[in-house]
Amino acid sequence: MLELSGIHKTFNIGTINEKKALVDVNLKVEEGDFITVIGGNGAGKSTMLNIIAGVFSPEEGRIVIDGVDVTRMPEYKRASMVGRVFQDPMVGTAGNMNIEENLALANRRGSRRGLRWNIKKEEREFFKEKLKMLDLNLEDRLTTKVGLLSGGQRQALTLLMATLKKPKVLLLDEHTAALDPKTASKVLSLTDELTGSQNITTIMITHNMKDAIKYGNRLIMMMGGSIIYDVKGEEKANLTVQDLLAKFEQNSGGDFANDRMLLS
Repeated sequence: MLELSGIHKTFNIGTINEKKALVDVNLKVEEGDFITVIGGNGAGKSTMLNIIAGVFSPEEGRIVIDGVDVTRMPEYKRASMVGRVFQDPMVGTAGNMNIEENLALANRRGSRRGLRWNIKKEEREFFKEKLKMLDLNLEDRLTTKVGLLSGGQRQALTLLMATLKKPKVLLLDEHTAALDPKTASKVLSLTDELTGSQNITTIMITHNMKDAIKYGNRLIMMMGGSIIYDVKGEEKANLTVQDLLAKFEQNSGGDFANDRMLLS
């Protein structure tokens, strides 16, 4: 479903602030894979997701989504293939619009839209059924402004919107990091349910090593802009946090010192 071949990305080329963000990244993702991505700050995790989404273009390498070479395809043309949920719950929804209007935007992605919403009864019933899956009692609040929802509710709604029309690839960039632990756990469970029920190919960045082990069928670790560890199946299922710490220290040649990941 997704293949990155020899991807290189450098920021501020030729200046004192030159930074190699991705160095010869190669990644082949099968349809239905749920990959968790971990690594310290500056490892290249978010840059890799932005490269896939089309926010940045690589200096070298090739990106293929479902057989289509999208390496030079602009972000807006790639949007019909890629779903995204960001760390900030406020980013993925329009706060001044109500719930059903937000869902209508997501449901009509890639289609021609007129000047009026004209949300039909069947479409409204479809939205209600989908909202019931969230178990947040939003199905009876279709006309509520999204800006009145809590951060957790907005993030759950964003996740639903990103998967309403099955994307080729779903990118989750620390989408629970800004939520309290209880709400984060709820959103992660929803993520697992929504992606699993539709067999959506998913890449999820997380700083929580326990979550990285618990969710998905595959885990990759990044450091210095490269993938240094790639594990799946039974080997991943048997991983422990100590295993991940040992792997990081083995590759870095020093002690693991990312407080954020340790505290998670």
